[in-house]
Amino acid sequence: QVQLVESGGGLVQAGGSLRLSCAASGLTFSNYAMGWFRQAPGKEREFVAAVNWSGARMHYADSVKDRFTISRDNAKNTVSLQMNSLNAEDTAVYYCAARRSGYWDIYIEEKKYDYWGQGTQVSVSS
Repeated sequence: QVQLVESGGGLVQAGGSLRLSCAASGLTFSNYAMGWFRQAPGKEREFVAAVNWSGARMHYADSVKDRFTISRDNAKNTVSLQMNSLNAEDTAVYYCAARRSGYWDIYIEEKKYDYWGQGTQVSVSS
């Protein structure tokens, strides 16, 4: 069965960096668009970043643009999220998600994704 497993979360000071990774199994990874979402306490889950199956096309939420970078390694079946200049508003559980897609497709809507990981906690202290 399809499994997505996030790692790399933790506690970091404001202004610091973290790199999240998501390892996928049970699917042909290069046929899937991938996304990162997050959910802060008391808030709905929101889109963070997405990448198409080749890694050539990315899209970011305005709140993370120029601070976060999404990337993927199809040889290793992983997608990563490099997070720089973190602030307290970035504190959330971060989830990766997968959806089978065409070459150029990316998705920003939560409901478009077929598979989800269990999430990893990111806490930023101010």
